Amino acid sequence: MKAIAKNVASGKISNARIAIVISNRTDAGGIAVAQRLGLEAVVIPSKGKAREDHDREVAATLQQQSVDLVCMAGYMRLLSPWFVKQFPHRILNIHPSLLPAFPGLEAQEQAFAYGVKVAGCTVHFVDEELDHGPIIVQKSVPVLDSDDEHTLAARILEQEHIAYSEAIKIVLEGNFNIVVGRITASQESQVRMQK
Repeated sequence: MKAIAKNVASGKISNARIAIVISNRTDAGGIAVAQRLGLEAVVIPSKGKAREDHDREVAATLQQQSVDLVCMAGYMRLLSPWFVKQFPHRILNIHPSLLPAFPGLEAQEQAFAYGVKVAGCTVHFVDEELDHGPIIVQKSVPVLDSDDEHTLAARILEQEHIAYSEAIKIVLEGNFNIVVGRITASQESQVRMQK
């Protein structure tokens, strides 16, 4: 979140503001970071609530803030189909693997244990499945012989900071098409990238 906030403040992600930071856990690090950055932050507890009931509370808060784009990071709950339908192609998630490989928890550990030579991160639109949906941006890193799970995770995190801001910019500028589940750059975007 710090990298996104920095890129919004610097104008690298233009015409954007972070309207609110929401967590379902009071001990979430993102709440403290948001408060230090002077961002509005709120905890909407999920414990003991049905998934859709909690999602309705979150959606109401987002709608009160006139949120156009929902960016998830470290939010460890699967969203209800109802919630996903409220924000079609407006919910982004970042995952520390090159999806569709290694979805779910402990993705870096899974990649390391599997012996992959390349790992990375994925920013994608959220759909009703876990770590699934059209991919917007992926960044890769080599898995070095000297790596352990922690050094690999640290290098992936560096790429996550870059990838998430890139994906947000692409989506906010609307310079993409979704064709058979794939994100493709619009013609206007392709011309800009060539310059």
